[in-house]
Amino acid sequence: MKTNNQVEAFLFRKSPSRGVLFLVLKRSPEKGGFWQPITGNVKEGETFEEAARREIQEETGITQTLSLIDTGYSFDFFDDNRWQYERVFGAEVGEDTSIVLSREHIEFRWVTKEEALNQYLKWPGNKEGLKKLSEFLEGEKE
Repeated sequence: MKTNNQVEAFLFRKSPSRGVLFLVLKRSPEKGGFWQPITGNVKEGETFEEAARREIQEETGITQTLSLIDTGYSFDFFDDNRWQYERVFGAEVGEDTSIVLSREHIEFRWVTKEEALNQYLKWPGNKEGLKKLSEFLEGEKE
């Protein structure tokens, strides 16, 4: 059963030549045809973290258990005739991790933060979530 809670998860990997790259997915035309991170509904009885791991597996085919980064960022938005609450996570994958898309998406790309913000991501909450994850990752380097 659907809840009013959502998760957003940015997978990232470190490229020796391009730096940190983020995974963006293009939704199928019937689902809007826009680029986004991994997103999905939190099911009844499921934690946000459990939902993020499930959505990562469903939308990318990654079955390994990933360590999640809680960005501390969340936002409310109106969709599907209701207000929803979304929490944003990140997870690092290896450079050789293969992506197998679900039927919900038709394409994926590994892009820089600037490319994601300026060319791919559409929604303000997605953009802000990526900024918060990037701030966390930059703080780890220091």
